[in-house]
Amino acid sequence: MPVTETTPPVIEIRDLHKAYGALEVLKGVDMVAEKGEVVSLIGSSGSGKSTLLRCANLLEDSQQGEIRFEGEPVLWHGTGLGRRPGDHKQLIRIRTNLSMVFQQFNLWAHMTILENVIEAPVTVLKRDRHEAEALGRELLAKVGIGDKCDAYPAQLSGGQQQRAAIARALAMEPKALLFDEPTSALDPELEQEVVKVIKALAQEGRTMLLVTHDMRLAADVSDHVVFLHQGKIEEEGPPESLFGNPQTERLQQFLSHSQDR
Repeated sequence: MPVTETTPPVIEIRDLHKAYGALEVLKGVDMVAEKGEVVSLIGSSGSGKSTLLRCANLLEDSQQGEIRFEGEPVLWHGTGLGRRPGDHKQLIRIRTNLSMVFQQFNLWAHMTILENVIEAPVTVLKRDRHEAEALGRELLAKVGIGDKCDAYPAQLSGGQQQRAAIARALAMEPKALLFDEPTSALDPELEQEVVKVIKALAQEGRTMLLVTHDMRLAADVSDHVVFLHQGKIEEEGPPESLFGNPQTERLQQFLSHSQDR
C-alpha cells in the first residue's frame, strides 16, 4: 500500500527521553516506521536500541517525548520519572497491534508449540479456538516447523523455538512486528534459519522494527537503518548509503569492528 498524506506512520516517535534513575539511556530520539517499511536499529551494546524498541511497544515508560501509533498520540499521565500511559484501554490496544519477538524466545515451557501460538489470539483477541488452531498450524508451516505443532519447547532447537516465537507474534495479526536481537542467542547455522524467515516477512511488505547485531541482515532487509550511539541517533539513512558510505567517524569505527567479528 503506497504511503500517502492520509496514511500516517505505523509508529512515530519524537524527542524521546528515557532514564533509569540518574542514567539517561535515550536523549531525544526521533524515529518513524511507515506502513510496509523495515527499520533496523544498530549500535554498540548500551547504545539504547533495545530500550527504544521497548519504549515503542510501551513495555517501558519514557519520561519525555511523543509516541504516535497510526497517527494516534499515546496519552500520558504525570511527568518525568513519574510519567505513565494515561489510558489503559489504549495501552492494551496498541500493545496488541505491536507484536514483539524477544532474544530468548519466551515460549511457555508447559504448552505445546501450537498452544503457545494460539494462547494470545484465544485469550486476548477472543478468537474461536478452532479457527485459531487452523491459523496457528498455517503459520507454523509458514516458518518451516509445521511438523512441530505437538512438540514442547524443550524438544526444539533454538532456531526452531525462535521461529515458533515468530509464528506466535504473527498469530496476533499485528500492524507491526518488533524484533529484539532475534538471532543473537543462536549459533550461526541456526541463525540462518531465522534470518530466512525474517527476510521472507520483509519481502511480504510487513512493517518491522529490527534491533540486530547482524549487519548483513540489516543491509538485506531494511528500507531505513538507524545507528544509535550513547542514546542519540548518530546517523541514519537507507542501508546502501549507511553501510556503503558512512559519514561519521563513530559509524565507520562501529562497522569496522563489526566486520572484524
